[in-house]
This record gives sequence, structure tokens and C-alpha cells, in this order.
Amino acid sequence: MTPVQTALLRETWEQVIPIGDAAATIFYDRLFEIDETAKPLFAGVDMAEQRRKLLKTLNGVIEGLNDLEALIPAIQDLGRRHAAVGVTDAQYDSVGAALLWTLEKGLGDRWSTEAQVAWARAYGLIADTMREAAKEASDPGAKADRLAN
Repeated sequence: MTPVQTALLRETWEQVIPIGDAAATIFYDRLFEIDETAKPLFAGVDMAEQRRKLLKTLNGVIEGLNDLEALIPAIQDLGRRHAAVGVTDAQYDSVGAALLWTLEKGLGDRWSTEAQVAWARAYGLIADTMREAAKEASDPGAKADRLAN
């Protein structure tokens, strides 16, 4: 992430905070619309609490951009927890698409190509870190193989 991208993430996130719950609702609605396999993962889940968790997680990521070393273990743990409930690689792609779509809709004319690139890059880094942790959790030999290479 470049300093300009990091600043753009913070700036756009500050604009999302006042509409946070509505944005999170739109996000989950969009996710379930584009990926029917995601909806069963939330059966029996208190969606109001889930929306709060989503916003808290995104806020933590934005706040942690200046100290990625401290942020990475939390993201890895999140990946392991997602693996434990059955999140698949393909669902990470759906989440990314739903997130970018939600930000575009929520920010309207404040959304730009530069913001899209910054958010896509940030999400890509987060998703890749979570996927790697999920793979290591399901296959302990994967970490040893990765470290050997």
C-alpha cells in the first residue's frame, strides 16, 4: 500500500462511518444476492451483531494500516476462524465484490477509481492473508512447505 492509498482508505472510511449500519446491511444483502453459498453460513446468526462485527473489523484494519506487523496476526486469526465455519476461497471473492460494490453505492460521487484501486488492493492483501491462514489451519503441513520454499 502506498501512503496515498492508505490516506485514501482512511478518508473514504471516515465517510462510511456515519452510514455504517446501513452500509453493512447493503453489504450483506449484496453478498447474499451474488453468492447463494454464503447465506447458510449466517443461519441463526444475529445479523445486527454481525453488522457490528463487520464494521469493527473494518475499522480495526483501517486503524492498523500503519502497523501491519501488529495487524497481520489478527487477520490470520480471522482467517482461521472463517475456515472453522466453512468459508471457501470463492467466498472471499464474493465478499470482495460485495464490499467494493457497497462502498461505491454508499459513497456515491465521493467514490473514485483511485479509491476503488486502494480498497481492492487492501482487501486483496487481507483476503490473501486470511486464505493462507485458513489453509495452514486445515493443513498443518502447508505452513512447513511454505517456510521451506
